[in-house]
Amino acid sequence: MLTITAINAFNDNYIWVLRQDSQQTVYVVDPGDPHVVLDYLRKHQLTLAGILITHHHNDHTGGITALAAHVKQTTDQILAVYGPQREAIQGINQPIDPTQSNTLTLPFIDAPIHILSVPGHTAGHIAYLLDGALFCGDTLFSAGCGRLFEGTPAQMWQSLSLLAALPDETRVYCAHEYTLANLKFAQEVDADNAALNKYVEQATTMRAQNKATIPSTIGLERAINPFLRPLAPTIVNSIKSKFCDQDLTKADELSCFALLRQWKDIF
Repeated sequence: MLTITAINAFNDNYIWVLRQDSQQTVYVVDPGDPHVVLDYLRKHQLTLAGILITHHHNDHTGGITALAAHVKQTTDQILAVYGPQREAIQGINQPIDPTQSNTLTLPFIDAPIHILSVPGHTAGHIAYLLDGALFCGDTLFSAGCGRLFEGTPAQMWQSLSLLAALPDETRVYCAHEYTLANLKFAQEVDADNAALNKYVEQATTMRAQNKATIPSTIGLERAINPFLRPLAPTIVNSIKSKFCDQDLTKADELSCFALLRQWKDIF
C-alpha cells in the first residue's frame, strides 16, 4: 500500500512524501524547503530515493540542491530528480517530456506513474497520477486553480478539463492550503451552490482544528470548484454582473473561465 504524508512548509505549502508499504525508502514531491524534509527523514529514519517536481517555482524546487547533497554525502548515490523537461530547473537529472512518454516507473513504488501535461500556471507544468492519487502542484487547488503566470486561459482550461475528467474518487494532492480563501471567492460567484455552502462549513471546522483540507477529490471539486463549472447558471449571472461592459450573450466555457480567473486575481 502506498502511504502519502504531508510535510508542512513555509506558510501554506505541502511537501508530499510517498512511501510504499513499510519500506524505509521514500520519494518527495515539490520540496521547496529542504530543512523540513531532512528533519522528517531523520525523525523517521528514512532514505530519500528521489524527487518529483511539478514546475519551476522556487517554493517547489528550492530544496533540490541541499537534498541531493545530503543523499550524496550519506549514501554516495546520485539522487534521482524528476521534473518537466520544458522548464529550466537546476538539479533535474531525469527530465520528463510528456509528449514522448506519459508513464514513469520508479524503484520502491509499485504503481506506475502517469504523467499529465497541465500547462497554464507555468508553461511546462506537469502532474503525477498514481494509485488514485493526483499530485498537481499549482494547477488545481481545492475550490480554485493556479494563477496564469506563463500560460493562457485556453491552456489552463484544457489542463483543468483533463483533470476534471479523472474518476470522482481520485484524491487531489495539490501543493497549498488555499482552501478557505478559495471558498470565499467560490461563494461570491456561486452563492446558490448547496454542496459548496455545506463544504464551507466542513472546511472551516477542519481548519479551526488545524486539520488539512487536502487531499480533496475530483468528485468534490466538480461539485464546488467554480473553475471547473464556469457555465453553471449562478456563476454565469455573477460574471455578467461583474463584467457588465462585456457581451456575454454567447458565453462559452473558456470565456467564462477566463473572466473568473481575471476576477479571482483581483478578489
